[in-house]
Amino acid sequence: MSMKTIAVSLIAGAGAVMLHAGDISVDVAKLPPSAAKQGVTFDADIKPIFEQACFKCHGPEVEKPKGKFRADTKAAVLKGGDNGPNVVAGDLAKSPLMAQVAQITSDEDEYMPPKGNKAKIAPLTKEQVGLVRAWIEQGAK
Repeated sequence: MSMKTIAVSLIAGAGAVMLHAGDISVDVAKLPPSAAKQGVTFDADIKPIFEQACFKCHGPEVEKPKGKFRADTKAAVLKGGDNGPNVVAGDLAKSPLMAQVAQITSDEDEYMPPKGNKAKIAPLTKEQVGLVRAWIEQGAK
């Protein structure tokens, strides 16, 4: 399903924003807090995280990256894969990658890295997720 199908709604009383992008549904309020660091950039801050957690399936050495998504350059991350853009600079609600790396989607199959992956790659720490969040919030530079 394309990113055009994203629907954002506010749940009355709870004040939680829900994100729906294809099969991805997440309560944005459950995300770890944004990192305090200012001037977060892909090359200096995010790429090292993605090298560790994402390159096995989405890196430059992979002939056919899963979901046609590459995580090795900022341009590739912003472009997205089969389901369109995974990151919209400055907008967490339109950035399903955020929900996937935070592993808070309603579908565990969308977790990145996947649970029980053969390479035994651990999920991102709360600090790493906070840095990805800050990167997106600060304009994904």
